Amino acid sequence: MDLSTLPVVSVLLHVGADLLTTLTAVLSPVAGGTAAALAVVALTLGVRIVLVPLSVLQVRAERDRRRLAPQLAALRRRYGSDTRRLQEAVQRLYTSERVSPLAGCLPVLAQAPVLSLVYALFTHASIAGAANALLDATLVGIPLGHTLLAVVTSPLWGHAWVVLVLLAVLAVAIEASRRGAAHWNPVETPAAGQPGAGATAVLVRWVPFVSVVFAAVVPLAATLCVVTSAVWAVGERAVLRRLVH
Repeated sequence: MDLSTLPVVSVLLHVGADLLTTLTAVLSPVAGGTAAALAVVALTLGVRIVLVPLSVLQVRAERDRRRLAPQLAALRRRYGSDTRRLQEAVQRLYTSERVSPLAGCLPVLAQAPVLSLVYALFTHASIAGAANALLDATLVGIPLGHTLLAVVTSPLWGHAWVVLVLLAVLAVAIEASRRGAAHWNPVETPAAGQPGAGATAVLVRWVPFVSVVFAAVVPLAATLCVVTSAVWAVGERAVLRRLVH
């Protein structure tokens, strides 16, 4: 079943297409052929600006976890491999200190619908019964609806460097974000020698880079969205860590 045929989804796609088309028209005088790509970037930045209050909550939650780090470490030493009792103790600690373990996920969860919308807009040949004009938009000759695989297996393979540069920028942003998180939350993983410590350390180290794989297999427009958001997040977090108390 094509979810885009559902009334609510169809309306959202139509509104999203109109919004991107309007942004493209506004940016065309200064951006020319890259106006549509810049429209995607502008939409992503607009959403990130709206979500700044959630990012503030995220940084405060990060600060709270840093404050509770010694107590969390003590609980891990106390309960060792008893995962159930450890989780219960951690939950009691969070509740007593009025710390939400989900606050750090709020910006990501709030952005998911927008990313899904951008993905859908560049994977549908028609919207509201009309041809999807957004699929004609390009960035350095690459249609915004093309994935990296589509680029390298087409006559456009010589332009694949554009996507590879975006993926490299995303990887750098993720690594910067990961290091910042590790600095502010130094005991988020079990201590060496505890059960599951090695596997957890590997997950914490490499799972964030799943976003790079995702960005490589979605349309270029969605890749732009992911990269823009990741770069914004690094700068935003650096600023908020200094300002939020």
